[in-house]
Amino acid sequence: MELVAVVTGAARGIGREVAVRLRDAGYRVVAADISPAVGELAESGHMVPVVADVTADDAPAAVIGRAVGEFGRLDVLVNNAARFLRRPLLDTGDDDFDLLFGTNVRSVFRLTRAALPHLIASGGCIVNTASISGLVGIANQSVYAMTKGAIVQLTRQLAIECAARGVRVNAVAPGAVDTEFMAEARAADPDPAASLAVTLGNHPIGRMSTAAEVARAVVFLAAPESAGITGTILSVDGGYVAR
Repeated sequence: MELVAVVTGAARGIGREVAVRLRDAGYRVVAADISPAVGELAESGHMVPVVADVTADDAPAAVIGRAVGEFGRLDVLVNNAARFLRRPLLDTGDDDFDLLFGTNVRSVFRLTRAALPHLIASGGCIVNTASISGLVGIANQSVYAMTKGAIVQLTRQLAIECAARGVRVNAVAPGAVDTEFMAEARAADPDPAASLAVTLGNHPIGRMSTAAEVARAVVFLAAPESAGITGTILSVDGGYVAR
């Protein structure tokens, strides 16, 4: 039996690594992203790219429907698409708030709702991308942290709600990850070098994680061999939350 997965935010970084590693593990993958660059992942019979804005009203039908229409089932939903904002609360506008919650929370709610009937039918699972920012306090990340805190709690709530229906729900909580996503955020800092030094100093292993390290954790949680794991927030953070 060939398992089928949907991965959002799949054009680059963690999402791209997850999509590729699920494919390599034998899954059929629908890789969704707002960027047309997701088309680079096209691979006949194995990887289907979908250009979609996860905040759009038609996104759940477009993304989940493509997986079920193309492969006849859905076994794994990886909610990875997200936006980041490092800004003091006093400097954060309503538009910033709405944009982050629309991408990081509302889209997860709506895609999950669309996917659940198919996951119940297959006995599948959900893996959400949370963050250490949803677990501990980090200065100047108030709104971002609120969104990731919501994902942490949604993961736990859904794990309980869906357990009797055979669906597992887990999340990974990365620390700083060496991706374009992080590099772009750091470039906006007044002193990127100083910011990087602080980041590395806060991670006991002395470096950022790689996208591949986070992706391996996602694939592990998605695998049928992890059938006994649900409601878990797996930190991939170089020891950050253990301090």
